[in-house]
Amino acid sequence: MKQGRIIIITGSPGTGKSTTASIVAKESSLPKAVHMHTDDFYHYIQKGAIPPFLPESQEQNLIVIEAFLEAAKRFARGGYDVIIDGIVGPWFLNPWLNVVQDNFEVHYIVLRATKEETMKRAINRTKLDENDNIELVEKMWEQFNDLGTYESNIIETTNQSTEESVSAIKAVIEKKSSLLTI
Repeated sequence: MKQGRIIIITGSPGTGKSTTASIVAKESSLPKAVHMHTDDFYHYIQKGAIPPFLPESQEQNLIVIEAFLEAAKRFARGGYDVIIDGIVGPWFLNPWLNVVQDNFEVHYIVLRATKEETMKRAINRTKLDENDNIELVEKMWEQFNDLGTYESNIIETTNQSTEESVSAIKAVIEKKSSLLTI
């Protein structure tokens, strides 16, 4: 059985991660694919959950990342294309670089839209009150705005349709131009 790929589709809220990740998984070139929405792993915590955007959530966030990383590796070993959909900034890439070291093919694709478009798309989508949500979305947009060595992994989605974004993601995967390397 051929090992599958791990494809991380990330970016700030409102850039099209979940919409495109679902389609990329359904239209995978491999015979099997799974769409892993990382937020689901936070919902598994029934007691003692800390909102993942708070500074004191760092330890919890690392545990959650390790949990979905292990699940992703198992699916990939089973021959699945694994589409990871969530907030995976460069600050959370060390565990994924370790996966690369274990000979997994890991793509890192960052979706980005302008701040105005991001705010428009994301502002009313969470259970936070509007002011907290605005502050959170702005902060996350800033975190994904200057990615240094990962700037080449960005797909600009501001003026793209969903279909155009999906096509751009598929092209990047096929060219292997967004692979994580050690």
